[in-house]
Parts: sequence; structure tokens; C-alpha cells
Amino acid sequence: MLDPATKRLLPWVVAIAFFMQTLDGTILNTTLPTIAKDLGESPLRMQSVVIAYMLTVALFIPASGWLADRFGTRLAFLSAIVLFSLGSLLCALSPSLPWLVAARVVQGVGGALLLPVGRLAILRAYPRAELLKVLSFVTIPGLIGPLLGPPLGGWLVEVATWHWVFLINLPVGVVGVFAALRYMPDLRGAAGQRFDWPGFVMFSLGLVMVSLGLQGLGEHAFSAAMSILLVMAGLAAMAAYWAHAARTEKPLFSLALFQIPTFSVGLLGNLFARLGSGAMPFLTPLFLQVGLGYSPSRAGLTMVPIVLGAMLLKLVAEPVIKRFGYRNVLVSNTLVLGCMIAGFSMVDRETPHGMILAYLGLFGVINSLQFTAMNTLTLGDLDDARASSGNSLLSVVMQLSMSLGVAAAGALLAAFASPVVIPIASDVGPSNVVYTFHATYICMGLLSALAAGIFFQLGRREGPSGLAATVNDA
Repeated sequence: MLDPATKRLLPWVVAIAFFMQTLDGTILNTTLPTIAKDLGESPLRMQSVVIAYMLTVALFIPASGWLADRFGTRLAFLSAIVLFSLGSLLCALSPSLPWLVAARVVQGVGGALLLPVGRLAILRAYPRAELLKVLSFVTIPGLIGPLLGPPLGGWLVEVATWHWVFLINLPVGVVGVFAALRYMPDLRGAAGQRFDWPGFVMFSLGLVMVSLGLQGLGEHAFSAAMSILLVMAGLAAMAAYWAHAARTEKPLFSLALFQIPTFSVGLLGNLFARLGSGAMPFLTPLFLQVGLGYSPSRAGLTMVPIVLGAMLLKLVAEPVIKRFGYRNVLVSNTLVLGCMIAGFSMVDRETPHGMILAYLGLFGVINSLQFTAMNTLTLGDLDDARASSGNSLLSVVMQLSMSLGVAAAGALLAAFASPVVIPIASDVGPSNVVYTFHATYICMGLLSALAAGIFFQLGRREGPSGLAATVNDA
């Protein structure tokens, strides 16, 4: 039993961690051009800073539950906050892009544990009747972080330096450590539970090598032969994991999950539909600053309507899905989402700022409906025995897809900019820079729209047997 103080304040502890994670996920994108200039890099080649974090989170999410069971929720949660804060400090001290990428990996290890361990502590500490209220409270910072992140990042680089984008995490981390020491219960799972380490190694190697290979092909970071070798080796590791999971009693992710039709369609749809939408938080602040000449603070404020649109959609998402069905909503919304991403190619330096704000707000509505419908479809038919594994796999796929989306956008920017070498402080004609972004938006929009074919495989009225509880849009 929890003491009254712990029961009252534990949700606040987890909410602080969630706020750290969501704020960091959005505050950085607005500052990338400034960081690039200070580190002597092209602003169009900064995607590795974003990819390193997302890919690390994807790799370590599967281990979060086992670590909490093995070492207790208090130690796992404290370690997550310390690693995240240490990574933030190392980011601020980074003298070059490779150092910054390495520091983001450290930060990503902590980020991968923060929310899953905190959510697990709440699930074990509160009776089922109170969970909806507690989890709803914890998700509020998940909405506030993206709302504050872009404008705060833009403001910080104008009044101070980009280092404060990372240093701002330190006081929050200190508060989180003291709060966790006092109010995070030390809860553990059943003794003797085994973790699928062979499966984890094969799965992780597959993700890393495929991601590095694709990034190498796009950015020419490696030779073409090395990039292709990495992709093929990664696919071989994933195939080895598939064979391993079929023969192991308790694999990392059970293949039985794919016997659920709605899960299979939802997971594949998530993987491909998020390629475009996952790249937008990276691509759009860059476009506003490098392409349209916005200041960092103005670019950050311009991103706010996306979050406001997403909040507005939450009021009507469930009735819309119930009224029209999953297939109709997802097929049509995926096509509209792809068209809206491609539609950013119509925005240029002559476009009124008010029109850009309205377009971003509408994009936020469409994007949020996509996430809500996809996630509910994916998780809605999972029983208790498979809910944890299915939710973990969905989280991995979401992070992986966004990572690949940022990599694809970065590769396209580099490809379209190659005839016009864009320096760090661009003195090339602005029309050339804008064209580079326009072509990238069109390609990313087409890539996202293709996912509609996956959702078309659903039956006309097929969907979860009952609408699942609202899940995060992240």
C-alpha cells in the first residue's frame, strides 16, 4: 500500500519526467540552424542529431519493462532521469557534431526508460478503477511540452545561446531526482523472469544496421558498397530474429501478435504513414528559417498551431471514427495527410504569415486524427496477455518510423541541394533553397500517401471490437 503522500505525488513525479521528454523532443528542432552555424555544419545536414535520439529510444524501449522488474521501478526511474540529464549536459558541452550525436545517444537511453518505467509504476501502484484518472493527468505535460518547445527553443537561441536548449533540462532533472527518491515506490515484477537477450541483440542490430545503411546511402556518409552491406546485414539480423521468435517460448515480441489482423494492418500503417508526418517537426522549422528567412523565435511560434490543432481534434476523434469506420477514416485521412505535406511546396516567401498559420493548424488536426485512429486500431484488439508486448512493439515502430522519416527528409534535402552547394550562411539565391524544400515536401507527401493502400486492406467496417482507451498521439 502507498502512503497518502506518495499516492498523491507519484503522478506528479511521472508527469515531470514526461514533460522533460516531450519538451526536449520539440525544443531542439527550432534551434538546429543556429547549432549548425556554431558547429560549422550545413543546416541541411543536421538530421543525425534527431535520428540518434529517436533510434536509441527505439532500441531500449523493449528492455525498459525487464529492467524495472529486475532492479525495481525506483532505481530504473532514477537511472533514467540521471542518464537523460547527463546526456543533456554532454549535449551542451559538445564542441562538434559527432560529439553532439554521441551525447544524444546517452540522452536517448534515459529517454527510452523515463515514460515506460513511470507508467509501469503507476499501473502497479493504483487500482484499476483509478488508472484512467491518473494516466490522464500524467499525459497533460505531453501536450504542454510540444506547445512550449518550439517557441521556447527559438527564444533561447536569440536571447542566450543554443546550449541552454539542453541546460534547461538540468534543473528539471534535479527536481525529478529528489522527487523520485522520496515518492517513487520500489516495485518489482515476479522474480526469475527471463529477458530475451539473444532476440534483443538480433533485433537491435537489425534496426541499427538498416538505419545506418539507409542514412549512408542518402548522405554519402559511407561508400555505396558499405551502405548496401549494412542494409543487407541488418535485414539478415531481422530475419534471424524472426526465426528465433518462432522457436522461443517467450520472445522479445511474439509472432502471435501478427495473428491479429487489426494489429498487423495498424502496425504496418504506422511504419509507413509516419515517414512523412514524423519528418515534419524536423523539416518545417528548418524550412521556415533557412527557406523563408524567419527568425528562430518566429519560426517556433509559427509551429504552435500544429499542437493547438491536435488538441482540438481530441474532442471529436472518437465520434468521427465511430461514425465513418476505421477503413474510411484511415484511407481518406492518409491521402489528405500526404496531400497536405506535399502542399507545403506551395508556400514561399510571398505567402502571408496568417495563411501559413492556418495551414499548419489544419495539418495538426489531420495529423492528430491519423495518429489516434492508427494507434487505437493497432492496440484495440490486444488481450491482457499480449497488451504489453504489442504496446512495446508499437512504441518501437513509431520511433523507428519517425527516425527513418527524418533520415529520408535529410537525404532528399541533400540530393536536391547538391547542384546548388548551400553554405552555412546561405548567400545563394533564396529561390534555390526554397526549391530544395519544396521538392522534399512533395516526395515526403507522396511517401506518406502510399500508406493508404495498407489501410485499404481493412474490411469496410473492420476495427477493434470496442474503441480502446485513448492513447497518446506521440
